[in-house]
Amino acid sequence: MWVKLCCLLLYFLALFVLARVFEAVAWYESGFLATQLVDPVALSFRKLRTILECRGLGHSGLPEKKDVRELVEKSGDLMEGELYSALKEEEASESVSSTNFSGEMHFYELVEDTKDGIWLVQVIANDRSPLVGKVHWEKMVKKVSRFGIRTGTFNCSSDPRYCRRRGWLKSTLIMSVPQTSTSKGRVMLKEYSGRKIEVEHIFKWITAHAASRIKTIYNSEHLKEEWNKSDQYRVKIYLFANLDQPPAFFSALSVKFTGRVEFIFVNVENWDNKSYMAEIGIYKTPSYILRTPEGIYRYGNNTGEFISLRAMDSFLRSLQPEVNDLFVLSLVLVNLMAWMDLFITQGATIKRFVVLISTLGTYNSLLIISWLPVLGFLQLPYLDSFYEYSLKLFRYSNTTTLASWVRADWMFYSSHPALFLSTYLGHGLLIDYFEKKRRRNNNIDEVNANNLEWLSSLWDWYTSYLFHPIASFQHFPFDSDWDEDPDLFLERLAFPDLWLHPLIPTDYIKNLPMWRFKCFGVHSDEETLETFQDSGSDSDSENKEVFRSEKEVSEDDELNTFHKCGAGDPRCGAETCLCANKYCHHEPSERKARSYGSCSTAGDMEPDWSAWPSEMLHCTECVVCLENFANGCLLMGLPCGHVFHQNCIVMWLAGGRHCCPVCRWASYKKKQPYTHPQPLSNDTPS
Repeated sequence: MWVKLCCLLLYFLALFVLARVFEAVAWYESGFLATQLVDPVALSFRKLRTILECRGLGHSGLPEKKDVRELVEKSGDLMEGELYSALKEEEASESVSSTNFSGEMHFYELVEDTKDGIWLVQVIANDRSPLVGKVHWEKMVKKVSRFGIRTGTFNCSSDPRYCRRRGWLKSTLIMSVPQTSTSKGRVMLKEYSGRKIEVEHIFKWITAHAASRIKTIYNSEHLKEEWNKSDQYRVKIYLFANLDQPPAFFSALSVKFTGRVEFIFVNVENWDNKSYMAEIGIYKTPSYILRTPEGIYRYGNNTGEFISLRAMDSFLRSLQPEVNDLFVLSLVLVNLMAWMDLFITQGATIKRFVVLISTLGTYNSLLIISWLPVLGFLQLPYLDSFYEYSLKLFRYSNTTTLASWVRADWMFYSSHPALFLSTYLGHGLLIDYFEKKRRRNNNIDEVNANNLEWLSSLWDWYTSYLFHPIASFQHFPFDSDWDEDPDLFLERLAFPDLWLHPLIPTDYIKNLPMWRFKCFGVHSDEETLETFQDSGSDSDSENKEVFRSEKEVSEDDELNTFHKCGAGDPRCGAETCLCANKYCHHEPSERKARSYGSCSTAGDMEPDWSAWPSEMLHCTECVVCLENFANGCLLMGLPCGHVFHQNCIVMWLAGGRHCCPVCRWASYKKKQPYTHPQPLSNDTPS
């Protein structure tokens, strides 16, 4: 998780640096920055009209370029970034969808139950044509959608009873606006009563009703009273401008942030005395002033603070976020971090996607589970102070220059999703390259690089845990009440193929008991030691290495050594025999052997049974390789009590035969320990 988090932070840092590079390239090619002010005099009539439409100011009665330019100057300073965004938005011919209501309940859920938005609905009466034609309605939908106003069509033929109850006997336009200034307040429906069915007139009607919700100040006394008043609103934004009504984006934001931010419009058109404005630090108009308990902030002085709906919405969300905003942000970050697993995971392609799906499900589940107690705690009344301190921290941090850069980059990349996705993919490919290089340098083999191999291993793992949970989740030895449970036998009867090819992990092998075979009265021989020192053997590594590979020795040399030892070599006495394997590794197929020490299990020597575990059966021969046990040889026992050479039984079990070679008892299932009979005499062999 921490690796993915670091990769995500590096990606955000790369995006930040890339945005600065784009700014430098734009400045080098055009000679201006996004924060540079634009002189409206140098703009064409089409560009000025585009700016007014984006800000939501009507210009139908202004045929002269001079009047349009003055209206742009009255609404706020124009930056290069805002001009670029407005022109790009006009060029983009994206079709905006409009909702078709199916009946009363659908209309109520979307329109009347929505408390933080504006709806424009065209009602079509029975056997009547719509009030606004199809072409004009599409223009209307595209125009109002810039300001977050949603649109829809209600055909009375789908629910005539509801239309009669509402009094919609003829085709009309309905506008839905929150009635109060509190969050989740009542919604009022207003019907269009104008005679001119044109886009500009309908838009003026919409903006006039939306602006009526904003508190308007017309004189300095009223401003002084409002400025010094303390009420429920901790954050207020003032617009000081010489306009008849505030721009449409300002009115739309007042609806969107109902209950969080108070919007106040100060009309200074007929003010003679502006001394109080100078006292509170307002020296120019138009000005957008944000007033918080921490102080005054002038909107528009930092990067990305344009006079537009999208820019101011991003600014206010960062200062006064809702819980839903924080949840959506955390959801995006968590999923971006989870998608890093697609590049960090190495191996088969299917393996990458399986791990990705698992990570996405895990992370999103943990996110939702962790948010539930947070939402519960926020409802507690004694956490109001904590909530206020959190908002104060947000306001302090998001009014800095760095925060303005982050907001500007967010708006830039969100308006260019292809660039965002391509940079994310490039970052992921770099992570994949460096991860492969790191594994190669650390000599980490890439297992299951093939899709079929990985699917096969995944199926083996799944079936092993599904059909054989005992070997997967428990270790030997263990005490269980299910030792004599016949479920294993029933499983094998139900799945005969599992009897022939058991899919059982071999992790239980390391828990099987191991010890060394010893005999009484065995003597060490200096000549024997010298002989094996010359051959380069090392007898101290037997306890530490279980699966150690042997050196290649020709079969003729081994047989000669065996015959010399067994056919009267002078170093072989009556009680000792120099025919054993150093590692006690006897392969059934090849019958390899090396002589290194004394062993005489075929003679009259008595093994030291005290070194054997109590539950093991006494024997002197390995039934796998059919060789006698050598003195000092490493042995391994199975739960059934039978004993074998350690390497012989490990090779037997690792080959997929998870049962005893003698009695066929499962090698991973515990059996009642064997009780040795008490000896008749206590004589110790000499």
